[in-house]
Formats: sequence, C-alpha cells, structure tokens
Amino acid sequence: MTTIEIKNYTKVIKKNTVLNDITLSMTSGKIYGFQGINGSGKTMLMRSIIGLIHGTSGSILINGKTLGREIEFPESIGFLLENPSFLDGYSGLDNLKMLNRLQTNISDEELMKLLERVGLSGAENKKYKKYSLGMKQRLGIALAVMSNPDILILDEPTNALDTEGIECVKEIIMEQKERGALVIISCHDTDLLINLSDEIFRLENGIVKEHIVSEEKSNSGKEK
Repeated sequence: MTTIEIKNYTKVIKKNTVLNDITLSMTSGKIYGFQGINGSGKTMLMRSIIGLIHGTSGSILINGKTLGREIEFPESIGFLLENPSFLDGYSGLDNLKMLNRLQTNISDEELMKLLERVGLSGAENKKYKKYSLGMKQRLGIALAVMSNPDILILDEPTNALDTEGIECVKEIIMEQKERGALVIISCHDTDLLINLSDEIFRLENGIVKEHIVSEEKSNSGKEK
C-alpha cells in the first residue's frame, strides 16, 4: 500500500505563506481531488508532494519516509504539472522513447499502445512543435502514466481537450485507480472533480478549508 502523510506542512516564499499548516493523509486505490481557485495552493502542494520544493516547516512522508531528508523524491511517481514540455524537433513517439530509456524501458509496442490509449494514434511520428495544445496535453498524460506509477498527480489534466479527450482522460484516471495507484487531480470543473474523486480537499489561501468524503464511493467500497 502506498501512503502519503502531510503533517503541519507550511511553505513560506518571500514572506508570503503559500501553504499554511496543512495536515492530511492519502492512501493507494483512491482518487483525491484538490479544489480551489488559482493561487489557492493546489499546484504548490502538488509540487511539494513530488519533491520539487521543500517546506519551511512540517513534513511530507511517502510510505513512512520523509521527503527532503530520507528521500529526495517519491520512488514511483508520474505527474503532469501545468503545461507539458517536450523537445520540439522530435516526434511524440521519439520524445517518449528518450524518456522511456531513463525511466521504465518498456517496449516500443507498449509505447505505441499507450499513444493509442491517449488518442494520439496516427500522430506518433508528427513533430511535437506541430502538435495542437490538446495533442500536447495528451502526450503529457501519456508520459505521466507511462511507468504505471504508484502515485499519479495530474494538475488540470483536461486543459485544452475536447469532449472526446475529456472522456478519455476520465477513463485513464479510473483505470489508474483500479490498478491500485494513489491518484491526485486538480480541476476547475467542479462536476468532473466530484464525479471522479473519492475525497476532495478544498484549499483557500494555502489552507485546507474543507475535506469532503464521497459517501457513495465509500459505501460502494464497503459493499465490495
């Protein structure tokens, strides 16, 4: 089981408290929604969990190991933060191939299946600089799930996507939950966030103002 424990976590940047005394816990096999307006602290909290920034006080533990002390980054994580970045002069497939060698070393056939899964079949050899915003978003999601990580973090995963793309992303997120990943998402679409999430943490000015647990999903889990 994968666990994330955040204990009295505070982050101050240039005398501005962007995250304020946050305490929460998350476990694998669930989808957690981070809700809040721009500047509420959602992306900063995601960056902290990934290990890209460290807190001013408090701690974040991944499977009992403290980020920034015992480990620098979670051992198994995939993420999409803000706008995905790849090499313009290389195709979508070649970009994934290069990153695959560094991360997972799965087969080219599996990479092709992954591109098809995110809706990029037929565009795998097209240069990234010629991708539309929606195609770039799909490639970013492909990279995030490529290694079947224990922790998956998706910041606004439906940005620039059409209706078909949004449905595809929803299916992928549910697939990741069903295989046992701990999934964290943020989304401005409140209905989508409620529909997908087992639990929602609503942030405001760097503070967790509300923790909402889906009774429907909790009850369905007990029935199993």
